[in-house]
Amino acid sequence: MLWLRTWLIGIKSVLLHPMRSLLTVLGIFIGVASVIWLLAIGAGISQKAQEQIEGLGADNIIVRSVKPAKAPDGSTSFILPYGLLRADYDILVETIPTIRGALPIREMRREVRYGQRELLARVVGCTPEYADITQLEIDRGHFVSDAELQLEQNHCVLASNVVDTLFPYEDPIGRRIYLPEAQDYYKIVGILKYRAPTAAIGGSLAAQDFSQDVYIPITTLRRRLGDTVVVRRGGSREGETVELNQITLQVDDIANVMKTADLVQQTLDRRHSKLEDVAVIVPKELLEQAETTRVMFMVFMGVIASISLLVGGIGIMNIMLATVMERTREIGVRRALGASRSNIVLQFLIETTVLSVAGGLAGILGGAFCPYAVNGLRQILTSYASDLISTLPQLV
Repeated sequence: MLWLRTWLIGIKSVLLHPMRSLLTVLGIFIGVASVIWLLAIGAGISQKAQEQIEGLGADNIIVRSVKPAKAPDGSTSFILPYGLLRADYDILVETIPTIRGALPIREMRREVRYGQRELLARVVGCTPEYADITQLEIDRGHFVSDAELQLEQNHCVLASNVVDTLFPYEDPIGRRIYLPEAQDYYKIVGILKYRAPTAAIGGSLAAQDFSQDVYIPITTLRRRLGDTVVVRRGGSREGETVELNQITLQVDDIANVMKTADLVQQTLDRRHSKLEDVAVIVPKELLEQAETTRVMFMVFMGVIASISLLVGGIGIMNIMLATVMERTREIGVRRALGASRSNIVLQFLIETTVLSVAGGLAGILGGAFCPYAVNGLRQILTSYASDLISTLPQLV
């Protein structure tokens, strides 16, 4: 009965000063809600960073050609041969049983023309699986097909920016673009939707911009354009011969990724030990690094949010200290009527608990219902300020 009476007195004392109690609860609310909000923001930012790595495929191994710093000893040719060979592709696929799929890629910069319009594009020789691996979406037509690959047809698929440059007023499907260096025409069979560039991740994966791409069957690129690229600068010329820029290997099980990567590295080391012109990249390693970064980021954000919570706690301490000081007469009267020291302490402890619990519950509710509030606000802005929303980046 004494405990119940003490609780009732404590709650009544809190209600006697509504403004002061409300401000105290507000401080706790801000502290608790900010912990939830900041941790959620940190998780969201980290998730976006990891999505770019996951887009590469956690069960993939990427093997890339790397231009060496110098030519092989004794070489006098201005054309430098280096990088992955088609024979490397065949050996990896045939000798490593855990590889369930392989995607060869060849890229080169070439001038592309249509009528009087021209563009320096990245011509990518690929297979039909390339679109799925790089998450390319078809807007019209189709991507490179198996039949076009086998027949080595002069067909191509254009990125959206290439279409905007070469065909500002025309439908490009069925028309032909001209590659001067190949002295050949390529029929347009597909148009891609806009694909945002991928950011560079650490020091292992370079950024890629898909907006200036022309995709053709890799067999056609080999036959029509060859493997050698020659660049002329200021009266001098230099060139390179590369058969494949990249091979993306798909492993049968994510548990076998690291073991397979070691086998790939050993196989290529035996064939490219002199130039060191290939690099093996495992996105799974980057995912593990990203997870470590995510944990560190969450801890950092949590520490910052905890400072707000600490400030709210100090606010309660200040309020209760002021309350004790201004209620000295009340405390004296209660002691004179027989209240013990523990009874007085318990009353103020109950008042503090009521304020803390009220602020904490409000903060938890504020954090839990924040997504609904944000979604509602976004829908309102979309309805009444659609022009403004359309100008914002998609990430926002």
